[in-house]
Amino acid sequence: MGIVWDTIIRAFIAFALIMVITKVLGKHTIARMTYYDFVASITLGAITGNIAFNTSMKTWHLAVSFLSFSGIAYIVAFISLKSRKIRKWLAGKPTVVIENGKILEQNLKKIQITLDTLNQELREKDIFDPEEVEYAVLELNGKLSVLKKPQYRALMRKDFNLPSPAQSQFPIELIMDGQIIKNNLELSGVSTAWLSKQLQLRGVTAEQVSYAVMRPNGKLFCDLYWDNIRHPIDQE
Repeated sequence: MGIVWDTIIRAFIAFALIMVITKVLGKHTIARMTYYDFVASITLGAITGNIAFNTSMKTWHLAVSFLSFSGIAYIVAFISLKSRKIRKWLAGKPTVVIENGKILEQNLKKIQITLDTLNQELREKDIFDPEEVEYAVLELNGKLSVLKKPQYRALMRKDFNLPSPAQSQFPIELIMDGQIIKNNLELSGVSTAWLSKQLQLRGVTAEQVSYAVMRPNGKLFCDLYWDNIRHPIDQE
């Protein structure tokens, strides 16, 4: 029984450590996976796994190892912000794989990307003909950025000299999980009385609302816990 409790405690410690360090290192660790981010994530994950389950090693030894590596990762990230050369060495640099409709096979070989993979990436961007591409660049996070040739780009309002609408207001969440978000009410200039009136018009209370947001047009969107859908299409 002692081993069970020890494992549970270690799991909590591991979870707390990885959450704290992830917040310290920043969102780029999980959003933009460069070479450095990949190495840091894999290593921190391995150490965390040992903290949680490897009962043959002392917890504090692993915790020191985890904190030490986290400190190194933080210092390296800080230095890379100050030095472009170090940043390029750690993260690499973008690679042009298509230029003016021509596939650069030598660059594909350098980054070990096959034509099948390249075509798949293009199709995911609704491009089935490389001739349409002016530039295609493989970014540091492994994603493909594409600039189409002018004749294949979508038309925009400015192409027709049409007036642009006024800047849209960001939708504001007013109710979530049956709870009124008072801070958002104050920030948006919406009164509690206005929200209560909107709910009364719909015949519901705040506790019955799963999610409510004020749209850019000033109207309220409400999603109730009970949607009156007897046969949902997607059921688990």
